[in-house]
Amino acid sequence: MSKRFYVTTAIDYVNGQPHLGHAYEKVLADVIVRWRRSLGQESFFLTGLDEHGQKVQQAALAQGKTPQAYCDELSAVWKAFALKLGLSNDDFIRTTEPRHQQIVQNILSRLNQSGCFYREVYRGFYSAREETFLTEKDRRPDGTFDPAYGEVVSLEEENYYFKLREQQAWLLDYIEKNPEFVSPEIHRNWVIGFLKNNVLDDLCITRPANRLNWGIPVPFDPEYVTYVWFDALVNYVSVPAACGDPALVSAGLSNGSGSLSLWPADIHLIGKDILKFHAVYWPIMLKAMGLPLPRKVLVHGWWQKDGQKLSKSTGNIVDPVAVIDEWGLDAFRFYVVRELDIGPDGNWTDSGFRARYSAELANGLGNLVNRSLSMLKRYRDGVVPGISNTLAPDADNAVSNTKAAFERSELQGALQSIWTLVTRANQFVDQTAPFKLAKDAARARELDDVLFNLAEVCRILAVLLWPFIPGTAERIYAQLGLDRIPDKLAAAAWGGLKPGHRIGVPVPLFPRKDEVVAKVPGAA
Repeated sequence: MSKRFYVTTAIDYVNGQPHLGHAYEKVLADVIVRWRRSLGQESFFLTGLDEHGQKVQQAALAQGKTPQAYCDELSAVWKAFALKLGLSNDDFIRTTEPRHQQIVQNILSRLNQSGCFYREVYRGFYSAREETFLTEKDRRPDGTFDPAYGEVVSLEEENYYFKLREQQAWLLDYIEKNPEFVSPEIHRNWVIGFLKNNVLDDLCITRPANRLNWGIPVPFDPEYVTYVWFDALVNYVSVPAACGDPALVSAGLSNGSGSLSLWPADIHLIGKDILKFHAVYWPIMLKAMGLPLPRKVLVHGWWQKDGQKLSKSTGNIVDPVAVIDEWGLDAFRFYVVRELDIGPDGNWTDSGFRARYSAELANGLGNLVNRSLSMLKRYRDGVVPGISNTLAPDADNAVSNTKAAFERSELQGALQSIWTLVTRANQFVDQTAPFKLAKDAARARELDDVLFNLAEVCRILAVLLWPFIPGTAERIYAQLGLDRIPDKLAAAAWGGLKPGHRIGVPVPLFPRKDEVVAKVPGAA
């Protein structure tokens, strides 16, 4: 069986509710994997939850629940969130699942036997909020720690450590020789700078069970549980292992049933805040396991709202669910991809959301489809006339440019390429004035040409837009009277609509919000 294109998101920590950043990352991954499927490439999309660690244990106890019951309740919320976003994920991993715990313990045993770990007493500082050890170099110039760490306490305890320091040279060499491994370039440069300007500390991979018992037990020492990051990163291979992936089987890390070939991951999609874990710790872990490295770590930025950090405590939030309920799923999916390119930080504004909805969805795409198909209904009883190729070069350019943008992981650029065709077709209506042509019987052939070009552009737009806004794309196909799903890019070739085909009923795709709305629901 050939390898599937394998895309992952970071798994989310179950100590709260989903927010805009979570939604953005998942939508990006869904767009990428749908695009690959539209190319005819078998693909696999994994997302899920990180359910272990001190913060989870503390939150559960504060609510008078067991950690497992606490995680079970929140997992239902996050799975519902995935459905709300229209994700096409193939699996949803929870790190409390036996299939994951088994692989983690298998890897720990193998790495321990090969001498990758040692035991040592740590004396220093600890941040429970970030579940990480700190040293003097983490202090700010005034001697304090960044408030992001929360309460920092002095700590002395014995733990197991993974030898990272001796792996630094080859990793730096690998990243410098493989520029596509971390993308975009700004984040690759950060990793290179980090490795050149710092000596790697060995990674603490355990916590004493008498301090933290909510974790995967260390198989070679029951007095310890696995550090949450070592546990979480393994999710990317635990699912392939459970599916009997040949790469994991040959490495001796799996005896799972099946033979689904996934590893190495083609894209790990992550936020910039966890870049060090994915571009430094994870590659070293994989090399120690005897597994190939992922092909790309694709790094996105953070969202702000109105120029300020998203914060539940200050009320500066965007609730994706509320926005979707009011404006529709595809309006939300479109905005977050169109507004923010992968890499830099972005800024949500309610006025910006409304403006894009009005200009690009309602007045741009929605108006084009509605008036094109309404004119075909009015002037030709909904029957597609003979083929005309006037807009074929414009459509071909849009398809080509969209493909090129996707190859560069520029999803925003892909949408911009698609909208050149939306704009061109709307201009074509204004230039040809079909309503005037319809009044002159001698110009019937000209009207036929215009109507065919507009209907065919609508069909091609549905194909190009399916990875981004699949519900809208499918509605366009339905209004065209096509009983298929526009999920294959090959269908974007000009001439797919056949003369004599009868279209369906035109219905507005994005109803205009005529009333003055003070703010987008869900955005505080």
